[in-house]
Amino acid sequence: MQEYKKIKNSDLNIININSIKQHHENSDNEYMNDIQLLHFKNILEAWINQLRNEVNRTVVYMRDEAANFPDPVDRAVQEEEFNLELRNRDRERKLIKKIEKTLKKIEEKNFGYCESCGVEIGIPRLEARPTADLCIDCKTLAEIREKQISG
Repeated sequence: MQEYKKIKNSDLNIININSIKQHHENSDNEYMNDIQLLHFKNILEAWINQLRNEVNRTVVYMRDEAANFPDPVDRAVQEEEFNLELRNRDRERKLIKKIEKTLKKIEEKNFGYCESCGVEIGIPRLEARPTADLCIDCKTLAEIREKQISG
């Protein structure tokens, strides 16, 4: 359980940035009730909006900063900088798709359950990684298999 606390404190900047209150588990509540679903929906929507703002900022930055430098070194530096920005935006594009998939699961009330074995993923894990679709056991097994395959 200590592991989750470390993850929570470092990974919940989306919650902190958007003033979303951290969810406190109550053992009397049903798992993934409407309040919990709304909590995670708010987190995911804030996250996706933040990512979309980054995309817009990058477009404006690249349009405004694009210059045809006569010096080949300056031009290469700018091209490398733009290339790095585009790689980051590509990673974020993939993350946006994963967030959209997770939001759809929330709408269908299928959120919070392992896609592999069907057990509850758990509130602490979902707060650390709201797009998690595997429980910790299945994720650990998948990582072990991946390491064995890749050597």
